[in-house]
Amino acid sequence: MNVSEARSDLYGLVKSAEDDGITTLIHKRDERVLLAPLDRFPAARKAGAFPAWTLSAAQKDLGTLISRAAGGEPQVLRRNSTPVAVLLPADPDAVALSPDTALAPAATAEGTVTSQPAPTRERGRRLATLGDAIGDVLSSASVRGMSFGLRGLDEATGGLHPGRLVLVAAQPQVGGSLIGLAAARAALARNARVLYAASGPSSTDITRRIIAAEAGGDYARLKSGVLTPHEQEVVERLRHAPLLIDDGSDLTAEAIADTAPLADGLALVVVDRLQRARNPRLPLSGEHLPQASQILRELARVQQVSVLAVLDTDDPAIVNLLDADVIVTLTTAPDQPLTTVTVAERDLGIIGSTSLLPDLAHARFLDTPSPALASGPAVPPAADELSDRVGTAADRELAEAALPFTSGAVKGLPAQATHLLAALRTALDGAQVKDLDELHAPLAEMAAAGLQVPDTAEGRRLAAALLAHTAAPGTAVPSLADVDTVPSPQSVNETDDVDETGRDDDGLVPGDEEDEPEGAVFPALKILKDAVGRSKMHPIPVIRAEERDRGPWPLISEDMDGEPGWVHPDVTSTRIAHVRDNGKRVRRDQLDVPGAFGDGVMCLIDRNGSYPSACSAVPLAPNKLLHTGALEVFDKSQAGIYQISIPEWNVPGMPHPLGRLIDRPDEQGRVWVTTPHIKQLERLHRDGHLTAPVTIHDSWTGKANESLFKPFYAAAREARTELIQAGGEPYKHYKTRLSIALRLLWPKRQEQRSPFWRPDWRMSMVAEASVRHWTVAFKAVQEGHTLIALRNVDAAVFWTPDQTPPATYRIGTGFGEVKAKFIQRGDFIPEGDD
Repeated sequence: MNVSEARSDLYGLVKSAEDDGITTLIHKRDERVLLAPLDRFPAARKAGAFPAWTLSAAQKDLGTLISRAAGGEPQVLRRNSTPVAVLLPADPDAVALSPDTALAPAATAEGTVTSQPAPTRERGRRLATLGDAIGDVLSSASVRGMSFGLRGLDEATGGLHPGRLVLVAAQPQVGGSLIGLAAARAALARNARVLYAASGPSSTDITRRIIAAEAGGDYARLKSGVLTPHEQEVVERLRHAPLLIDDGSDLTAEAIADTAPLADGLALVVVDRLQRARNPRLPLSGEHLPQASQILRELARVQQVSVLAVLDTDDPAIVNLLDADVIVTLTTAPDQPLTTVTVAERDLGIIGSTSLLPDLAHARFLDTPSPALASGPAVPPAADELSDRVGTAADRELAEAALPFTSGAVKGLPAQATHLLAALRTALDGAQVKDLDELHAPLAEMAAAGLQVPDTAEGRRLAAALLAHTAAPGTAVPSLADVDTVPSPQSVNETDDVDETGRDDDGLVPGDEEDEPEGAVFPALKILKDAVGRSKMHPIPVIRAEERDRGPWPLISEDMDGEPGWVHPDVTSTRIAHVRDNGKRVRRDQLDVPGAFGDGVMCLIDRNGSYPSACSAVPLAPNKLLHTGALEVFDKSQAGIYQISIPEWNVPGMPHPLGRLIDRPDEQGRVWVTTPHIKQLERLHRDGHLTAPVTIHDSWTGKANESLFKPFYAAAREARTELIQAGGEPYKHYKTRLSIALRLLWPKRQEQRSPFWRPDWRMSMVAEASVRHWTVAFKAVQEGHTLIALRNVDAAVFWTPDQTPPATYRIGTGFGEVKAKFIQRGDFIPEGDD
C-alpha cells in the first residue's frame, strides 16, 4: 500500500491493528514501514519513550513519519492520549535504539529476562470462510463461561468468557467489589488460578472478605482475628487455593499486564478497583482510567483470560469512556432491599438485568429466591408469598385481590386505581415500610369515593378486600354499596359490535399457543417466533411470572392503544338495534349529519390489516425495560413506556392525537404512553401543531429496534396478496392465525400458555397502528376534507361528494390500503368486511 492510500484509510488500518492484530506494509518510494499493533513493539506503550502523534496529526504528516520510521525511529500513533499502533521499519536491522529500550532484552519485575519480538514483514490479511467462522462459533458456544458465582448474574451475562473485559460499575458502598470477590471465589472453587489486583483494598481486606463469604462468618468480627471452628476449617481449605494478590501501592495497568503472563494457567484477572477521583497514590484513578481500560482489554485478548474490573462510579459519562466489552451496573434505591443489576454489551446495549440480595455482614451477594416453577400454567402467587415482614394481613389480601387487575389479566378499573394498587403490592414485595405507610391514606380515600369494580368474582373479591382494608378503629368504613359494581359484558343481551369480544378477554383459547401443523395455509405464530428469534439483539420474549407484578408491567394497560372513539361535535351519533343474518342482536352507529355540512354522502374508510401493517416498523425494546425516570428530551435510540402530561390540542375537526387516553389521566393530568405516541407528539410539535414540547415525567425504556417484527410483516403481506384472491376458508384461516399470533404477545388469562408475554410489544404495535390511522386522517383534514368520525385503528367516516374518497388514502386490498363505501345521510354504519 502506498502512502496516499494509507493516509486516506489510516483510521481503518489502525482499527485493524488494534482489534485484529493486523500488520500493514506501507511504502513511500524506496522507504518501507510496518503499521503494526502494539504487541509487536510493547515498548511503544511507555510514555515519552518514542515520538507519539495523534491520529489526526499523523494523517496530515504521514509521509514524514514514514521516513522517520524507515530510518529506524519508531513512531507511536495515539487515539487522544492512548497509544493504539506503531510505525516500525520493515527491515528490523534498521532499528537504531538505545540498549535500555524494549527491543533489547528487558528485565521483568521478577528479574527474569525476556526478548521483545522483532518486527517482521507483512504476513497478509487474515481471512476466514463463513464455514470456518461457523465452526468457531459452534465450538466456542459449547464452552460455558466461568461463573460469577451468582446464578442470576450468570443468566443475565452468559458468564465470564476469555478475551473479554467486564466492567462492574457501582457507586461506593453499593457492592461492586463483592461482584469481583464472588467471581474470584467461583473460579477458586474450580481450582482455576486468579490474579487479584487490589488498588485500594489490601491483601488482608481481600482475605477477610473471602473467608467471611465462604464461611458465612461475620466480617466485622473477623477483623478481631477470632475464628469459629467452622471458619478455621474454611481457612485451611483456602490456604492452598490458587489465588495471587497484588496490592502494591504503585499498581498500574501496565504492571498487571506484565505480571499476568507469568502466572501459569491464569483464568481470571480481577482489578479492584478503578477510582473515578484522581489520587496521586493510586495510578488506577482519574484521567488514567481510559488508557488503563485499553491495556486491560488488550490483556484479556492477548492472554485469552477473563478480566473483571470494578469501577467506583456508575456515571455513564465515565463508564462509556472505558470501552469495556461488557458493563455490569449495580444500583440501589432508598428502602429497597434488593440491588438491581443491568448488563450491557458494547455493541448491543442493554441485554439483560437481574436482582441480587446484599448480604454485607458476610461480604457477599446472594441470589434472590426463585419461586418453584410448576409444570402447569403460571398462577398468581398465594397471599403468604408476599413479604410478611411489613404490612398487615389486610394489606396482603388487598394486594392479592388486586393482582388480576394490576397484572393486566382483568380490566375494568380506572388507571389511577390500578396504579395505586400496583404500588401497594410493590411496597409489600420490597418491604418498603415508608411507601406502605404513605399508601394507606389514598387507599382509604379511594374506597370512600366509591371505587367502581366489575361485577365478576374478581371484582367482588377486590370490593370485599378494600372494605376490610379500611375497617380500622376511628375510620369511616364505606358500605359495600359505596363500592359500585358495573355489569359484565356477559350480562347484556344486546352487544355493541365494536366491542363484542369484550376488553377483558383476549379472544384466545387453549391450543392457540401451539405452532401450526406442517402445510398450514399461514403458520403465523411460527413466523413471528422465528422473526423474534433471529434478532441479533437477543430479545426476551417472556417476562418471568414473578416479575410481572412490579416494575413497568403493572403500568401497562389496554388504554395505551390511544385508539380514537371520536365523532364530530356537530354530528349526532345514535346507537340503534340491529339483527344480523345469523340472528345475533348487535347495535350499530347512526350518524345524523346536519344540513350545514352541505350536500354529500358519508364515505366509510376501512383500513386493511392495520395491525400487521404496523409491524413493518414499530419501535420496540427487545430486552427488558429499565427505569430511566424523568427525561429532558425524548431519546430516539430508546423505546418503552413514558408518563407524560396530556398536551393541549386545539385543531378543530380532528380528535386529540392520544385518542381515548385523554379520558383516563391520573390526578396530575398525566398518562402512560408507548413510543409510537411519543414520536407522533414530537412530530406534531416540530410541525407547529402543538404549542409545547412533550414533558416526560417518568419512563421505563430499553434500546430500540424497529425491525423486530419486520420479517413477520413481510411474510403476512406476501401471503395476503395470494390468499385474498382465493378467498374462502384459506383466507379466513389466514386472518384467524394472524390475529392469534399478535394476541399471543400479551395473553390476558393466566392459564393461557404463550411463547410470549410482552405487554409493551403488544401495546406498542397497537399504538403504532392507531398513530398511522390518525395521521392519514389528519392529512385528509389538512387538505380540506371534513372528518365526521374516527374509530379504532381502521374506521374513518368523511363527508364527501359521492364516490370521492379523500386522496390521502390508497384504495386497494393491500396492507395500509383501504376500502371505501358510500352511504346516505341517516343510514346506519354497516359492519366492515375485513
